[in-house]
Amino acid sequence: MAAKRHLTAEARRERTVETVIDLCARDEPATLTTGAIARQMGVTQGALFRHFPSKDAIWEAVVDWVGQRVMQRVDAAAAGADAPLAALEAMFMAHVAFIVEHPGVPRLLLGQLQHARPTPARRMVRSLLFRYRERITALLEQARAAGELREGLDLEAATMQFIGTIQGLVIQALMAGEVTRLLDQAPGVFAIYRHGIAADGEARS
Repeated sequence: MAAKRHLTAEARRERTVETVIDLCARDEPATLTTGAIARQMGVTQGALFRHFPSKDAIWEAVVDWVGQRVMQRVDAAAAGADAPLAALEAMFMAHVAFIVEHPGVPRLLLGQLQHARPTPARRMVRSLLFRYRERITALLEQARAAGELREGLDLEAATMQFIGTIQGLVIQALMAGEVTRLLDQAPGVFAIYRHGIAADGEARS
């Protein structure tokens, strides 16, 4: 208990964010209450609201935490690759690994996108998705310039297919309750995506 009293305000906020993400892995985000968050943390709702002025502010902090970390993860993975297509694959695998570590993330982001009102957190999710699409499109443009893509490939469609491939893989894993299997399934799934976009020689590499 003493350790809890000595947590800094920033550490308490981060602990709240991590708690929300953990709860989203097993509970419906739309029904998640501040009471449930506080109980999971072993604090009162009053203690929770000393660090967040509202429930919306909690969701904003959660989306900000996810956005910063997922983009850092995929950018670092792509930066370590030696060619654009290899960077796309590294980005794909890093994203999947992040979801395996934080299985509540897909559900909480989808929950915010489905929100009935235009909340700040919903706008933040849309902004995150826009930035993510920009990263993919930029890598595809680099791959085209390097001659790695098949002639006439629609880059916008390839970008959306990249995102849709991850989403489909994740949804099936969540439905089956086998999120950890994503790491085994991801290489084969990306290989199919790569085959669809790559120039003949690159598709077989």
